[in-house]
Amino acid sequence: MTTADNPLLTASDLPYEFPPFDRISGEHFLPAFEAGMAEQSAEVEAIATNPEPPTFDNTIVALERSGELLDRVSEVFFNLNASHTDDTLRAVHAEIAPKLSAHSDAIHLNPALFARVERLYEERDSLGLDEESAWLLRRYHLDFVRAGAALPEADQARLRELNTELSSLATRFQDNLLADTNDLAVLVKDREELAGLPEATIAAAAEAAAARGEDGGYLLTLALPTRQPLLASLENRALRERVFRAATARGNRGNEHDNKAVLVRIARLRAERAALLGYPHHAAYVIEDETAGTAEAATELLHRLAPVAVANARAEAAELAEEIARSGADHALAPWDWTFYAERVRKRRFDIDEAELRPYFELDRVLRDGVFHAATMLYGLTFTERPDLPVYHPDARVFEVFDADGGPLGLFIADFYARDSKRGGAWMNSYRVPSRLLERKPVVVNNLNVTKPPEGEPALLSFDEVETMFHEFGHALHELLSDTRYPTFAGTNVPRDFVEFPSQVNEMWVLWPEVLANYACHYRTGEPLPERLVEKLRESSTYGEGFATTEYLAASLLDLAWHTLDADTTVEDVAAFQAQALEKAGVAVEEIPPRYASTYFAHIFCNGYSAGYYSYIWSEVLDADTVEWFRENGGLTRANGDHFRRELLSRGGSKDAMAAFRAFRGRDPEIEPLLKRRGLTGA
Repeated sequence: MTTADNPLLTASDLPYEFPPFDRISGEHFLPAFEAGMAEQSAEVEAIATNPEPPTFDNTIVALERSGELLDRVSEVFFNLNASHTDDTLRAVHAEIAPKLSAHSDAIHLNPALFARVERLYEERDSLGLDEESAWLLRRYHLDFVRAGAALPEADQARLRELNTELSSLATRFQDNLLADTNDLAVLVKDREELAGLPEATIAAAAEAAAARGEDGGYLLTLALPTRQPLLASLENRALRERVFRAATARGNRGNEHDNKAVLVRIARLRAERAALLGYPHHAAYVIEDETAGTAEAATELLHRLAPVAVANARAEAAELAEEIARSGADHALAPWDWTFYAERVRKRRFDIDEAELRPYFELDRVLRDGVFHAATMLYGLTFTERPDLPVYHPDARVFEVFDADGGPLGLFIADFYARDSKRGGAWMNSYRVPSRLLERKPVVVNNLNVTKPPEGEPALLSFDEVETMFHEFGHALHELLSDTRYPTFAGTNVPRDFVEFPSQVNEMWVLWPEVLANYACHYRTGEPLPERLVEKLRESSTYGEGFATTEYLAASLLDLAWHTLDADTTVEDVAAFQAQALEKAGVAVEEIPPRYASTYFAHIFCNGYSAGYYSYIWSEVLDADTVEWFRENGGLTRANGDHFRRELLSRGGSKDAMAAFRAFRGRDPEIEPLLKRRGLTGA
């Protein structure tokens, strides 16, 4: 295939090097990947064999410049494979994942290249480097050592084998989960069973069923977490149980999509790799390079929160049991009942009905007049839609982002609707990573999984979905406002337990008066969200935190249980291991399963959060403390936004993460604001 035939082989001539999606097809990727790996291999070989003594420019900067083609292909491919996959892309993923792993190993385990990096690192104090360059040299040396560059040759050979197999297993886990999630969508024949669901949701379910050839039926698709949003509204208890059991069966049915053997093998190989690199287990290896520093520190935080969270959850369970009796039903509280009766209690106690709220949260208005408006108030950003740019799916929309001075900042892709070709959950990613060195501006995407309404109907969001939109845009801001010289440090390239911090901070503007008043208007009448509902939302902000914190902690501790296994331990029974891990950690509450069970815990088995799911709560300590700072200093102002941007968002990973936090906050973080927020003041 020639360059002219493959649009991936040359830089896009569209604004910001936006990918020419209208010219890209699945068969372009494999040859483009092969060309990209070959090109970078040649570039790296030239660096490693350079007869000149190593310098920062001819070694470290040269490495930063290498791999342009491979980066471009990878960014497009992995985003598409997550957002809009098909059989061709899945086949490419299965073939290319182990090759990319081997390619990375070939770079990091190149002895001549490592010798140059190590020599520079040894001479670092005499090189006269600026702060960011010195941090980059440290990062490269650390990455090479952690990748096994200092290991004996025989151990390096085994390491290559482990990395190759692990990359293939992660791909298989992901493919199994997507297939089983689609397969387990719940088909309902009788409309009366859907009592309690909003009309728009029922109409969307009818369209989803028709799309799969089930005319006259209603298809309830599954969200990624255990807790399915529909359970809060479905009045039919038998159907609630069907939905719950479908969600918890994913990857665990003994069929061709079963993930049990896959995840056990992943955990086993990760433990072996950690041992090879000199660590007692995978969690020790991972967390050493995070802000927590040690697995013990991460576990200590979780254990500090667990007893009070569980106590609060048990109190909530007792209240829900009373609600069941009050409703006239005669059954014990089961996992599929929790959110349904919690919603009834919330409605009665706080006079909040999710169905009453949705009309005030129309998707486009939330985006433009809420999410974008807050970014304008804080950072001076403005947004212009670009319908002229080609997109990979009709639901994706592109916006050009301009800085406060009117200068172009980057592109933002909004892809909010669920579909069978998209993986579950919500996430941000980059199609182009910003860098002053490469004179490149960012192209970022936010993915959600909101149910698409019928043609001509508005998309009305739940309050949780509104928060998710603000959250994911916080990640986008981290990338859009990045101002680093080196691409290694751009935007969200920070420690895993720090990356959620800016996105969590951005959630604070959801209920901020000036922002809320600007977007929360009834989609038909234009009337603002009634003040009584606003107050009730604020009053109810800590309701249900026992449940929410417990299900989150259970998942986090389950993650650490899998990844603190040593290399000599093999799990025979996944369900038994999970149950024992939760019991040992003190978070085994029958009515509250973990947010993700092992067989569909994509975060830790294929999406980069292994031994790192604790990072959400770790980051929330920083977030809650930062929210206090904003409140103490006047809230939604350009001065505050500029300070947060200058000291933290713009820095990406170009300095120590906690040093960046201290530069912003003026001190180390304190945990009390988090405990107060989550109603855990007894922790």
